[in-house]
Amino acid sequence: MSVFVKDLSPAVIEKFTREFKGEIILPQNPNYDEVRKVYNAMINKHPGMIVKCRDVSDVVKAVNFARKNDLLLAVRGGGHNGGGLGLCDNGLVIDLSGIKFVEVNADEKTVRVGGGNVWAEVDAVTHQFGLAVPAGIISTTGVGGLTLGGGIGYLARKHGLTIDNLLEAEMVLANGEVVTVNANKNPDLFWAIRGGGGNFGIVTSFKFQAHKVKNVFGGPTLWPIEKTEEIMEWYHNFIHNAPDEFNGFVATLTIPGPPFPEELHHKQFCGIVWCYSGDLEKAEEAFKPVLAMNPIFQHLGEMPYPAIQQMFDGMLPPGLQWYWRADFYNDISAEARAKHLEFGSTIPTPLSQMHMYPLSGAAARVGSDATAWAFRDAKYAGVIIGVDPDPANAEKITDWCKKYWQALHPFSAGGAYLNFIMNEGQDRVKESYRGNYERLTKIKLKYDPTNFFRVNQNILPAQSN
Repeated sequence: MSVFVKDLSPAVIEKFTREFKGEIILPQNPNYDEVRKVYNAMINKHPGMIVKCRDVSDVVKAVNFARKNDLLLAVRGGGHNGGGLGLCDNGLVIDLSGIKFVEVNADEKTVRVGGGNVWAEVDAVTHQFGLAVPAGIISTTGVGGLTLGGGIGYLARKHGLTIDNLLEAEMVLANGEVVTVNANKNPDLFWAIRGGGGNFGIVTSFKFQAHKVKNVFGGPTLWPIEKTEEIMEWYHNFIHNAPDEFNGFVATLTIPGPPFPEELHHKQFCGIVWCYSGDLEKAEEAFKPVLAMNPIFQHLGEMPYPAIQQMFDGMLPPGLQWYWRADFYNDISAEARAKHLEFGSTIPTPLSQMHMYPLSGAAARVGSDATAWAFRDAKYAGVIIGVDPDPANAEKITDWCKKYWQALHPFSAGGAYLNFIMNEGQDRVKESYRGNYERLTKIKLKYDPTNFFRVNQNILPAQSN
């Protein structure tokens, strides 16, 4: 049973304050309410203490302080987690946003990144070298959370998930020890953190393999929502037979406003957002089958890779209400397509939407037990998100999201991409790791036997003999 930070004596807190180099924010501080905010404004947790670490030694001190005083601990990188798992009530939050650096080795095509960086900061530096690391689709997302959960994005079919490009990590364990984790050092831990989330420690730096990606060709294509079934059937057959360079996620969505033309505003569509990372001289030829489907709107063209990563940042700034539900899928059956049409036609607010991300290509050529991330054989990671700026609409977007998910769930493969779900309980976590879960529980027992790191999509330690 964790104690509250407020239960600690002032002398204990004062001693920690003297030893800690970074900033310590307590509930009485004037900036407390601002600092405790995360990306999802539906999350409203009140930590007893937030510590903004400057370096690895600060992380070690904070971990030791929390452990010795039996404090509930949460770890916040970019703060994007849908379920607000970078925060906790009453306990201590380790904020990594002060640990930022991006160091490129152009000869090796590798990049070292701090545990507090967001992807926009990584992209800005790697792009100068004509390189990119596969990541997600929103550039304000934290490197740590996205990576440890798997990392699905525009380059996944060509270069794999983010975890497939992770070469090494520096971690602080539950006992305060700092370790290097790679294929040769602590290989069991290296296996576990590639998809196992924040269950095993705090990653203070990552080393990634980068790839030669400077510019890409892509953008959105839209069809009237009434064409959802036709477009999804075509898309399913097209994308998994396309070259790995071809990627794009299919969506049901409403156009909220600019920069789209006014005649599209507040109407529902079936859309596909494309990213082609092959030979740009062949891009227009490659997109002929897409244009042959006669989209009523398309904005395709060449752009820097960071531009496509930032395409939706302005539409989805921090501070909106979010509710998430997700599943993996092996196909998009006729029955499922009918449900997408039904719920895509009743999207409740302009920013609410459904996405399905393809998992074929390089991401699927990794064994299901090669990393903790188990669903290599699924064709899609799907997510339904209810989004709106107004708290008064929280119930409306949550209700639509749940009903859409319930209608589609019978057609799912079981389990979900854990970066895409709220805090949905232990059974949901287990089914999302499939046969890898038991191995993960044993690694958890070895490195975190007391389940100190438990504010996450939690993996319980195996029962020791």
